[in-house]
Amino acid sequence: MLILNKKEPIFLFIGDVLFFTISLWLTLLIRYAKIPSQSFFIEHLIPFSILFFFWIISFFIAGLYERQALVRRRSFFSNIINTQIVNSIIAIIFFYLIPIFGLAPKTIIFIYLIISLTLILLWRTYIVPSLGVKNKTNAMIIGRDEELSKIKKEVNNNPWYNLQFVLSINLDKTTKIDFQKDILNPIYEHNVSTIVTDLNDSELQTTIPYFYNLIFSKIKFLDIHKTYEDIFDRIPISLIKYHWFLENINSSKRHFYMFSKRLMDIFIALPLTLILIIITPFVWFAMKTDGKGPLFYFPERVGRNNSIIKLIKFRTMTQTPSDGGIWGNGENKITRVGGFLRKWRIDELPQILNVLKGDISLIGPRPEFLAAVEQYEKKISHYGIRHLIKPGLSGWAQIYHQEAPRHAVDVKQTKVKLSYDLFYIKNQSFLIDLKIALKTIKTLISHNGS
Repeated sequence: MLILNKKEPIFLFIGDVLFFTISLWLTLLIRYAKIPSQSFFIEHLIPFSILFFFWIISFFIAGLYERQALVRRRSFFSNIINTQIVNSIIAIIFFYLIPIFGLAPKTIIFIYLIISLTLILLWRTYIVPSLGVKNKTNAMIIGRDEELSKIKKEVNNNPWYNLQFVLSINLDKTTKIDFQKDILNPIYEHNVSTIVTDLNDSELQTTIPYFYNLIFSKIKFLDIHKTYEDIFDRIPISLIKYHWFLENINSSKRHFYMFSKRLMDIFIALPLTLILIIITPFVWFAMKTDGKGPLFYFPERVGRNNSIIKLIKFRTMTQTPSDGGIWGNGENKITRVGGFLRKWRIDELPQILNVLKGDISLIGPRPEFLAAVEQYEKKISHYGIRHLIKPGLSGWAQIYHQEAPRHAVDVKQTKVKLSYDLFYIKNQSFLIDLKIALKTIKTLISHNGS
């Protein structure tokens, strides 16, 4: 079986906690110049364990448990430095503003941050790569152009997969497959033990009986759809057909999850509504000093089951769009106040009222404007499936697809966006919603995302 990236975060998490703990022991050793006793170590470990919890969350928000964290070591270095700076601030706030443990270890914190930073860097940069899968098994991949190359590149360049693709057949560039010449002989020649493919592909139907015989040679088969999904956390649009939706999309399931999600929306939206009430007069006053125009505007979007919903936003431009979403001519400019509201996502805050009303959820695919939906449904297969569930303020595509179009129609990028939306619709759960919420915090802080 292919070792997929879902196991990598667990491995990294265990290692981080271990090295956080070792760092504390070494800190006490250096600070007091003697081996700390068990009771003395535990006395410090208890409050530091609370810090570990928040530090792990900051690591998660910073993307240090993402698949790329094991591969892109160069960007990891700067990322971990920035994250540890945030962790230092958390530690200072914890020990000095919340002194419930009676500890104010100035020197200990200073020493600990240096040691933990050093050990985490060693752990992530040198130890983790060296512990990757050593004895990879040879594999063959049979698929379509883009997905085939992406899977092959990712698996062969990542030490945490137990496969190495030594053979590949691109069905988009192969007119006819000679099973003996193109598949069977190369398999035995390269000692292949796993084949990743789509057995439902029309061009492979005549070879199915031959593939069946390979089972007796202990050849394993992996579905290319599932492999792509597990690696990239999105659904390969070009590979899926109607049967995939019938097998994986069921709008009637997860009743308890949907009910609980609605309760959570209300529970979180109520205090945010209080914040909205507090800041609205200040936004109104700022807008009045910046020119004329209404405080809010109400763009129409496509909601669940293709219903039309009216969102509530603070106005950020000199005019409100009149065509349901596409911003008008060059005379319509972003105001100074509007630029500030957009930068800090404050213009989106009034949509909390839409959450309370039930038009949208906190988490879900972002609702599109009407003109775009009309074009996408004509040009993108299965696009309407995203309207099976309630749209949201933030979603899976918003945190992972940075090139998603805003206020414009872009068929190519929206296909990619739909692949993320379908992943969420298929796999939606409390854990995924929590991950989206935490990653959204990073997006808000860094002013990125869509």
